Amino acid sequence: MAPYGNAAPYRSREGLSTRPAASSDEIQLRIDPMHADLDDEITGLRSQVRRLRNVAQDIEAEAKFQNEFLNQLHMTLMKGQAGLKNNVRRLNKSIVQSGANHVVHVVVFALICFFMVYLWSKMFR
Repeated sequence: MAPYGNAAPYRSREGLSTRPAASSDEIQLRIDPMHADLDDEITGLRSQVRRLRNVAQDIEAEAKFQNEFLNQLHMTLMKGQAGLKNNVRRLNKSIVQSGANHVVHVVVFALICFFMVYLWSKMFR
């Protein structure tokens, strides 16, 4: 198998080397038949392609898993939001109903206080 270093990731042994092409993701391949052991190079390339395919399949599986997880999370959040809306609606209804009762209590309390002050003023004149 050909040694690969960090400085030239597309460089192989003598006879076969790659370099980035002028356009986008294409790679140009140059074969020097004088120094080439093409069978070893082809085997090395096949193993690299196989590893890349495995990595791509792993990435695809992880992307599917993450997508399913996000869909489940979205559904959970929608259910939570619907429950929260229902609870807020019930709370508002309860506040309105008890708020009306509080107003009645305050008015009755004010009338009782006014009546007591009136009676007190009549008794001590």
